Amino acid sequence: MAVVDKPFSQACENNKQPILSVLAPRFATRRHVLEIGTGTGQHAVYFAAAMPHLTWQTSDLPENHEGIQACLADYFGSNLKRPLALDAAQSPWPIEHTDAVFTSNTFHIMPWEAVLSLLDGCARILPPGGLLVVYGPFNEQGEFTSDSNAEFDQWLKTQAPHRGIRNRQTVAEEAGQRGLELTETLELPANNRCLVFVRQ
Repeated sequence: MAVVDKPFSQACENNKQPILSVLAPRFATRRHVLEIGTGTGQHAVYFAAAMPHLTWQTSDLPENHEGIQACLADYFGSNLKRPLALDAAQSPWPIEHTDAVFTSNTFHIMPWEAVLSLLDGCARILPPGGLLVVYGPFNEQGEFTSDSNAEFDQWLKTQAPHRGIRNRQTVAEEAGQRGLELTETLELPANNRCLVFVRQ
């Protein structure tokens, strides 16, 4: 059987500690977290090790599972779960409830319709008081927050026309219509933000 090389993202290495500083106090009383768009698996391994009280459930499109499994193979704890096949744009999801949801660098990659579907899904599976934490770049009042984000947005659109940095206020409005209230907007390095939503 062929050995699969572990995928690696330098951005994940750079942002995992700043993101953990946001997640650790907010997830301190949670028991089960669903990560949507696990990607390389680096965040999952790091966060599961740092928060052993949590069951960290990975998920992604099936074509990314092999790389995630290769990354998870180095983790010897019992609180990190193999990836679910989850497409945010499809329903139903392969999970019915969770205390919290985390997703990183997904909103600007997926089509806007899939972002809305992700919010729909979170509203279904989160209980009252459940948390959704979204990490990534966001515009403010329709404006880029940095020249680098404007350049990144241009590059995204050359990769696929449906991609692009989303407007924070628009995301908050759509989430609010689904019972997910934006309670915190936290600035992180490299012109990124963590948005914290609470299920009402």
